[in-house]
Amino acid sequence: MEKAIVLLSGGVDSATTLSVAKAGGYEIYALSFDYGQRHRVELESARRVAEASGVKKHLVISFNLRDIGGSALTSDMEVPKRVAGCGRPGDSGLSTEGIPVTYVPARNTIFLSFALAWAETVGAADIFIGANAVDYSGYPDCRPEYLKAFENMANLATKASVEGKMKFRIHAPLITLSKAGIIRKGTELGVDYSLTWSCYDPVREQDRYIPCLKCDSCRFRAKGFEEAGVRDPLVSP
Repeated sequence: MEKAIVLLSGGVDSATTLSVAKAGGYEIYALSFDYGQRHRVELESARRVAEASGVKKHLVISFNLRDIGGSALTSDMEVPKRVAGCGRPGDSGLSTEGIPVTYVPARNTIFLSFALAWAETVGAADIFIGANAVDYSGYPDCRPEYLKAFENMANLATKASVEGKMKFRIHAPLITLSKAGIIRKGTELGVDYSLTWSCYDPVREQDRYIPCLKCDSCRFRAKGFEEAGVRDPLVSP
């Protein structure tokens, strides 16, 4: 059985990506990050998804991107909230102008670098990431050309590839799917979306967190479930 590293945030996309890799027959090594993110609650979702999926190992790496800042997810900067409709016909309430402040500088480069190091160590030629370039916030490190460039770099920068023992491949199986398409695919694969988390700005309610339902990530999630014709078990139990 070939091994694969899967970046697992605990969200819809990464949970679906893990299931795609598992369906492909890979032995899964799931990798999550505690990087000082505002929505750290996602790590519990990642743990539950990994456990439910029966991965070989789930590794959580900790470092603090709050020391760098530059994002609403790693600083005290406010997470933008949208009001659906905004008074204009056909307006979904999703941000459409430029790269939003929820972009974390170089995040996928940092994540993929850790994944590459682990991949070389365990002998996994395949790295899976839930990047999407359709229903997403316009982050530059979610584009196909970026992922191809990282793959090229990976095969220039590692001992295993230079010695000809391994050729690394970056897989983004959801890159051209809409959020609805991702949810349909995950539903077919049996993903339990009640285990996932999407909200960037969790709201504390007594002894648990609930999604704000107003940030872009919540909006994309709601839009995806609605268009897929699937009930979101996280907000509609």
